[in-house]
Amino acid sequence: MIGHKPKPTHLASMGDNASFAFGILPFAPSVRPMTQPASATTMTPQERRASASLALIFALRMLGLFLVLPVFALEAHKYPGGDDAALVGLAMGLYGLTQAVFQLPLGLASDRFGRKRVIVAGLVVFAAGSLIAATADSLLGLMWGRGLQGAGAVSAAVTALLADLTRDAVRTKAMALVGASIGLMFALALVLSPLLAAWGGLPGIFGLTCALALAGVAVVLWVVPAEPAQAAPGQRAGMAALLRHRDLLRLNLGVFVLHTVQMSMWVVVPALLVQAGLAKNVHWQVYLPAVLLSFLAMGGLFAMERRGRLRAALLGAIALVALVQAGLGLVAAADGQPGLWLMAGLLFAFFCGFNTLEATQPSLVSRMAPAELRGAALGAYNTLQSLGLFAGGALGGALLKWAGAPGLFAMTTALTALWLLITWPLRPVGRHG
Repeated sequence: MIGHKPKPTHLASMGDNASFAFGILPFAPSVRPMTQPASATTMTPQERRASASLALIFALRMLGLFLVLPVFALEAHKYPGGDDAALVGLAMGLYGLTQAVFQLPLGLASDRFGRKRVIVAGLVVFAAGSLIAATADSLLGLMWGRGLQGAGAVSAAVTALLADLTRDAVRTKAMALVGASIGLMFALALVLSPLLAAWGGLPGIFGLTCALALAGVAVVLWVVPAEPAQAAPGQRAGMAALLRHRDLLRLNLGVFVLHTVQMSMWVVVPALLVQAGLAKNVHWQVYLPAVLLSFLAMGGLFAMERRGRLRAALLGAIALVALVQAGLGLVAAADGQPGLWLMAGLLFAFFCGFNTLEATQPSLVSRMAPAELRGAALGAYNTLQSLGLFAGGALGGALLKWAGAPGLFAMTTALTALWLLITWPLRPVGRHG
């Protein structure tokens, strides 16, 4: 094993108070069980195995979640209590709320007790929630199942383990693989969800979700490489320093805004596609090519990282998302039928920006946080992500009701522009900043 000491530039990227607090803590060097590759930006076999297997865990879990989203509201009406739209919405949103509650505690637990133990426990809880939802005979039962699913919040622990098993120089590439797996599952779910709902309804989808989660447990136990030795748990001073770390706060705000905007825009985008002449059951014909083609653009991100321009890639992606929101606002405000090719182009541009941000932001969080508090830092990051999903759905619905689609996109444009302004002072991290 090769010992790896945190570089001084990591501390230099923190605020003055945070730098001082971290400087007095007895942080042990992190340990990575790998050999140095011939090229600093080429993954070792173990890094490729870690990235692929942990991306598979995300994919198995997220496929089950995505499968239910396109059909939940329709299928829930078949259950006793399903005629209450507010309760149906609560049943859908409970997952995000409980996940937000448990992300940070499970991230801290992974720092103390080990990543794999927490991931396995979280996947088992997620599977149990899926089983409860699969056997539910009322909307209340679905709510219990969705809430328990969210309690299995393993995103922080999985991302922290990926960071433990990869070097800084290839971290963004590893995170991009995870992001690609999630994007592919989203596109696949759009195609499969109506078919599975017609075959087995919500019980069949939740049953499949349970099986996928248990398959994820098998991947953790037998495919994911052994995790590095854990350093001593971070102290209170370390947590306080994380909370004062200006750039981590910027990244946490960023993921909150990104997912608030994402959920808000999806309140309107399906209707715009229908207005453009595309039937609801074939929207995947736009989503799937947009997602897949956006992955090709990730090559530009890796090239920028190799040239040490990761910060520029981050800021450029935020600006791209802002331009897409402005473009969608113009489409929504225009008279007449929206152009289908224009909508497809805007969605392609959005996914290019979104995928870049989903790779760069957690990569930067993992670099800025000390190894002893990496799970906690990513737990806070994922908590803000979950809160953004919840806020986006609630805010998007309210704005659509009171301000219409143009008002909604005016808000998302302004919010993204403010995010760009706040993120602009972000300092580089090492040579890949």
